[in-house]
Amino acid sequence: MWIAENWKDYEVIDTSDGEKLEHWGEYTLVRPDPQVLWSTGHEDKGWKKKNGHYHRSNKGGGEWEFFNLPEEWSIKYKLPLSMDTHGVRSNELTFHLKPFSFKHTGVFPEQAVNWDWTSQIISKKVSEGKEMKVLNLFAYTGGATIAAAAAGASVTHVDASKGMVAWAKENAVSSGLGDAPIRWLVDDCTKFVEREIRRGNTYDGIIMDPPSYGRGPKGETWKIEECIWPFIKLAAQLLSKDSSFFLINSYTTGLQPAVLTYMLNSAVVPEFGGHVEASEIGLPVKNNGLVLPCGASGRWVK
Repeated sequence: MWIAENWKDYEVIDTSDGEKLEHWGEYTLVRPDPQVLWSTGHEDKGWKKKNGHYHRSNKGGGEWEFFNLPEEWSIKYKLPLSMDTHGVRSNELTFHLKPFSFKHTGVFPEQAVNWDWTSQIISKKVSEGKEMKVLNLFAYTGGATIAAAAAGASVTHVDASKGMVAWAKENAVSSGLGDAPIRWLVDDCTKFVEREIRRGNTYDGIIMDPPSYGRGPKGETWKIEECIWPFIKLAAQLLSKDSSFFLINSYTTGLQPAVLTYMLNSAVVPEFGGHVEASEIGLPVKNNGLVLPCGASGRWVK
């Protein structure tokens, strides 16, 4: 398992009864987690002294209950990059947080393990004098985008939500990357990839974090079980001859690491060589030293 264990401003404190107790900077939240199938008690005082609690409804969705929590606050994450490395623009990322619908805060902290991986590949290539063009699809609030830009890449950030793209821009500015070469696009990812293929554009690295279910800006429907394989094959056409990596992340429990391995091996390796690895990703739990599973990632590297 790949574990996001380098956080200073975030931690999972405890888990029980379908929920996780978390520190987000100086604030404590309780949020539902479908992976928490166990009941181990609520001994940590944070369960009672929380700043926010998302209550899931039996009818779907849910709502927040707040206890002295600001509307917005920030946390930081430090990439494992030396500022002495040629091309590195920043090694500390800043994320604006705000609780919004369906329990989210604006950051998926387990993704830090993938930010570390991509940023190290990028910074190495840039230090060798290579220009790195990276495409981030279903890019949300930009964690992977600003990590890649911080390491020295030029990034194209694509998400169907105008609000998420605006949020990602704020994170970039707060991380000292307001003038970094990032192209911010509100678009349906499939249609964007199809246009880029027709234009003859290519990228040295591709990142995608597709939702289980979603809709594009014009009502386009995305169901991961139906769409992911043709989309991977489509996106692979955008890899440059000297491409370095292809990363897929999935929160869908049905897409096991072996499934991601099989798809990347089938779609990318025959044309570009290289090798594929896939694994569950997770977050360490402070109170017991165990790891909370948070989906899976597949990685192709040249």
